[in-house]
Amino acid sequence: MALSGAEMLVRVAESLPAKTGRSLDDWVAEIGKSGIDPLDQGAVRQWLRSEHGLTKPQQEAIAIAAAKDAGWTEPTADDHLAAQYAGPKQGLKPIYEALLAAATALGGDVVVEVRANFVAINRKRQFAAVQPATASRIDLGLRFVDPPSDARLKPATAPGQSTHKIGLTAADQVDGVTALLRQAYEQN
Repeated sequence: MALSGAEMLVRVAESLPAKTGRSLDDWVAEIGKSGIDPLDQGAVRQWLRSEHGLTKPQQEAIAIAAAKDAGWTEPTADDHLAAQYAGPKQGLKPIYEALLAAATALGGDVVVEVRANFVAINRKRQFAAVQPATASRIDLGLRFVDPPSDARLKPATAPGQSTHKIGLTAADQVDGVTALLRQAYEQN
């Protein structure tokens, strides 16, 4: 079974002494001495990469630990959703809710993972993603192994692991894409 993101970070942190010669606490202290703002995770990761040659997973584990040590709290799924559908995009929430209902109705093995900029919908692997693209459109990303012939499908590399996407501007359009959603579900 695949590890969750949190479990992966724990494993990476545990491996730091053997792979880098320093513990996670040592790295956090080193960031404190460097003068880099520990809340700027991008700058911390860049420094860890350029100055120390650390891998992306190592950079992520250390940057998150340094930020938490400086008082940062990781956003919850609700925080991410609130941010995605804030301001001019708040009118898109009914489309998201209709898509989520359609996706979760496909089977008991559907897992929803809220990310910072989109919502991943997984089975064995991600088969769909929902992302508020503009103030008036949600992109439904679908992952196909064998894509169906449908003029509405546009090639895509995002959101998530999508191979194709469809733009939706109203909740009543969701019924028109449920067959495609089911095909993506069945292929993944």
